[in-house]
Amino acid sequence: MPRRPALSHDRIVDAAVQVADRGGLAQVSMRNVGKELGVEAMSLYHHLAGKDALLDALANWIFTTIELPEPGRPWRQAMTDRATSARTALARHPWALGLIESRRSPGPALLRHHDSVLGCLRHNGFPMTLAAHTFSVIDAYVYGFVLTELNLPFDTDAGVGEFVDEIQDQHSPEAYPHLTELITEQVRNQDYSYGDEFTYGLDLILDSVASRLRGPAPT
Repeated sequence: MPRRPALSHDRIVDAAVQVADRGGLAQVSMRNVGKELGVEAMSLYHHLAGKDALLDALANWIFTTIELPEPGRPWRQAMTDRATSARTALARHPWALGLIESRRSPGPALLRHHDSVLGCLRHNGFPMTLAAHTFSVIDAYVYGFVLTELNLPFDTDAGVGEFVDEIQDQHSPEAYPHLTELITEQVRNQDYSYGDEFTYGLDLILDSVASRLRGPAPT
């Protein structure tokens, strides 16, 4: 029989990721992760203090999968690439959405990520207040977009044609003229994909940030 690899902190976290990906965060427990590894739950306590520490480790792990913005890069492209990377990571691991900002013991990858984002903005001439606002609004947008995208009542890959057909069958155009206009002009007569909204919306935010960076907002 081949020997089972020795337990380690990283192996335990990787197993917890597998458990969470299959069943969501509610399935993450020392017992289930131990089962994933083929060991008793008590064996994990040599590497992690308990479930809280495991959740902290998961929150830290997700940030190892997100691209870090380098300080010397132009801020706009760096923020675009970082936001796109975060969207990909969170869509791949939806359990992370409700976890990453809720932990009281941030890990080194999380702290390094946050510091790198702020460092890139500061290196590009952002006052700290504007850097903080920019970081906050981009993340709020990314998290909200992913949450919406994951819960849409139609298959984003197949398009929205069947969904809008159902809406139009149930409601008259005269009752909701503006929604009808949206469906006709933006959805039905276009190769529409909700995912394409991400880049456009992010550009709207970054346009506003660029304007604020150039000078004070009008009073």
